Formats: sequence, C-alpha cells, structure tokens
Amino acid sequence: MKAVTRGIEPEISERLKSIATKQGKSVNQLMLELIKKNLGLEKEKKYSRVYHDLDNLFGKWTEEEYESIQGKISSERRIDQELWD
Repeated sequence: MKAVTRGIEPEISERLKSIATKQGKSVNQLMLELIKKNLGLEKEKKYSRVYHDLDNLFGKWTEEEYESIQGKISSERRIDQELWD
C-alpha cells in the first residue's frame, strides 16, 4: 500500500482507499484501471452493449402494458393449495 501511494497526498490516498474498498478492489487494481481508462487502453467488456435494432420488428411495451402483463404472470404463478392437499 505504501509503495503504491508513496508521494501521493494523504487526502488523495484516503480517497483511493475508500473507493477501492467500496468497489471490492485493492488500491493497486483501482489505480491500474484508472490509468488504463485515462490512457484509452481500457478494454471494452463483451456482451455489455444494449441493442435496440430489433425494437421496430418486435415492438415495445409501455410501462402500463408491462405492469399489466407482469401482474397476469404473477397471478398465474400462485400455488393453489387445495389442489395439492
């Protein structure tokens, strides 16, 4: 820890430790990620893109339609106890 943050102001060092802890990483991992990101060397994550190219083909639900359908699905998932007793 000291070697990585040597020469860095205590306030910045504490901030790095705090962020690393919140993200479940070491300070070294966090610093390497920040350096790569700022140098443009960060790799793009696979399968993290959101596509909307088939929306016109399949359509979209409004929030109201989604809630209605979700409510119907939830009611169908209820177990009818008298059938199992």
